Amino acid sequence: MPSTQFNSRPEVTRSDSGLVKVSTWDAGSPERQRQTVEAVRSAWSGRDWPHPGLLSYTVHTGEDGRTLLHYSQWTGEEAYQDFVRGGRDARNADIDAAVPGIERLGPHTFELYRSGFTEGDTREPGCVVIVDVEFDGPDPARQREWVDAVFEALDTDPAPAPGGIAAHFHLGTEGDRVLNYAEWETARAHVDALAAAGEGVGSLTPQWKRVQSHPGVTGGGVHRYTPALSLGAGL
Repeated sequence: MPSTQFNSRPEVTRSDSGLVKVSTWDAGSPERQRQTVEAVRSAWSGRDWPHPGLLSYTVHTGEDGRTLLHYSQWTGEEAYQDFVRGGRDARNADIDAAVPGIERLGPHTFELYRSGFTEGDTREPGCVVIVDVEFDGPDPARQREWVDAVFEALDTDPAPAPGGIAAHFHLGTEGDRVLNYAEWETARAHVDALAAAGEGVGSLTPQWKRVQSHPGVTGGGVHRYTPALSLGAGL
């Protein structure tokens, strides 16, 4: 098996990624959050990569001082289930021994649908904003329609917010949610964009109003994270 390689960020748009698993861990406090990141780093260091179907594993720390976002790319559901059937991974056992009592929420399963970014942009994200959108029932066509409406709003925005690097829209495989994995230069850039706009990031245009009033949207949330670790298979 290949070794584990530490990277600066995941390659979200890689063509061999069949699905993404996203989960949240609640460590309970800033100190335990920091300890969990170090426990993850230690648990993965010096070990072989756990499964050929796992393409990347990324951890971000929430600005709330307690949560950690886990974003992993897989070749497909079969690879993920094969990994799960192998039993509890020793890495998680080591993490739990170092930081007992972590609450794990999820995972949810997504497929990448559309990404927006500028080719050749070399800026490194200092902040990842996760936008969750929930619908009142499963409807894959409605998921795509909502994302397409966002891209229309972005393309026609007369004053796009500075500081945005990329936006990667994922569709929940159960048909009732969308997740935007958005990369920003800094958390302050995102805060300023929210303050300058109406409801959310975006100018007060008819296109953005259609996004905000899209039929069937029942809730969601916006959470900011700081990149902490991104791991991949080495040689």
